[in-house]
Amino acid sequence: MDAHNENDSFNARVVEPMPGYIELITRGYAVMASALKDCSACGLELSKSTLLDNAYITWVEIGLFFVCAVMWTVMRRGLTACLFKPLARWFCLLPKDTAKMPESAWKLLFYTMSWSYSTYLLFFTHYSFFYDPPSVFYGWKSGMSVPTDIAIAYLIQGSFYGHSIYATIYMDAWRKDSSVMVVHHIITLALITFSYAFRYHNIGLLVLFLHDINDILLEFTKLNVYFKTRGGVYHMLNDVLSNLGSVSFSITWFWFRLYWFPLKVLYASCVSSLESVPKIPFYFFFNFLLFALLLMNIYWFLYIVLFVVKVLTGQMREVNDVREYDEEEVKAERQKLQEDDAEHQNAVNEGKHVQNGVTKEKHL
Repeated sequence: MDAHNENDSFNARVVEPMPGYIELITRGYAVMASALKDCSACGLELSKSTLLDNAYITWVEIGLFFVCAVMWTVMRRGLTACLFKPLARWFCLLPKDTAKMPESAWKLLFYTMSWSYSTYLLFFTHYSFFYDPPSVFYGWKSGMSVPTDIAIAYLIQGSFYGHSIYATIYMDAWRKDSSVMVVHHIITLALITFSYAFRYHNIGLLVLFLHDINDILLEFTKLNVYFKTRGGVYHMLNDVLSNLGSVSFSITWFWFRLYWFPLKVLYASCVSSLESVPKIPFYFFFNFLLFALLLMNIYWFLYIVLFVVKVLTGQMREVNDVREYDEEEVKAERQKLQEDDAEHQNAVNEGKHVQNGVTKEKHL
């Protein structure tokens, strides 16, 4: 009888319409303020006891995390040495692009695989989290079992971000926002680890899905930029693909990370979580991490806006990774071109002949 009533209750649930930004801000603020007012006993001791009572993770799972993190590092080094670098040399990419191409190829391969798996779980199985975000907290219990398919997604993603902290510092090309990227990886790894331990894996799967698509488009765009000039020849197809990738990346960044992420994930985490589980543990901690992730998404969106402005105003004539765009580098390149032009003109005035960039005496 109880099971029958529970099924009737489940079938009677109506999917809540997705809120707007104003509702997110107003309701989110009201709920969080009320929760903070009621948390009179909040503090270090309560956090410690809550952690011990509700965090469930085994030594076997921790061991698998480190094994897989090392596996990603070894796999990347192997693919770089045996596949990506030989391909870059075979296609005769420019030296600066040959150095960057393996990093983008590796990330494109991984994010395509991981996002495809998240997409499969959300849209081709019984999970309804994307269409009904509040359902991520239905039936939540401390220490509940994690479905195997979601546990696999967590192992893949968590170990990869563990690898990525090392890779950003020691393997990737260092960029002006690389320090922010390290912080991003640490926050993401903390979210993955704690959401798994506290059994918030349902909402974690939704977060991963909403973020990986942008990384696919970013690396796809960068690879086409690198392949645009190869063997000393310009290839229009790669130029067109890099432009399409750049436009798609900009649109999906806003749509997935600044529209769906706050209105689906943050609303469910701030408002729906307390409605389903009034005393849900580490409510403020997880929401702080999610809001920090949102702020970083806004930070990188400013780079995208800067990129679009520079293209529209003619300051950039071709698609490039705006993270790698450096004013000083561009000024230095322009100055070098001006010096080369001046040298060429002086050589002509002095009766010399310039051939293939090398100044030679004229022979009559």
